[in-house]
Amino acid sequence: MTAYCGLDCSICDAYLATQADDDRKWSEVAKKWSALYHKEIQPNQINCDGCKSNGRLFFHCENTCEIRRCCKSRGIDNCAVCNEYACDALAGFIKLAPEAGKALEKLRQ
Repeated sequence: MTAYCGLDCSICDAYLATQADDDRKWSEVAKKWSALYHKEIQPNQINCDGCKSNGRLFFHCENTCEIRRCCKSRGIDNCAVCNEYACDALAGFIKLAPEAGKALEKLRQ
């Protein structure tokens, strides 16, 4: 399940915690991500069924992810098919998550 940005939602900690409906896992992810991203993230913000779902979304994906917003506005499945690949927003994200860039490059081939 490839997200707009190239990440694999099916192995994402938030997705896995949500699918398991596990309070302990939500707490662990919130603690891990709070430290990693230097932001206070609460367990109730971790709920996510994948960024392309019509269900629950991680608060960042739903509210502030410019990559998701851009792909949805263009009606494209992911950044790999965008004619402006790789824009500044995506390039910045790939610096944080190089695995996303590798997945998108693979999709572009």
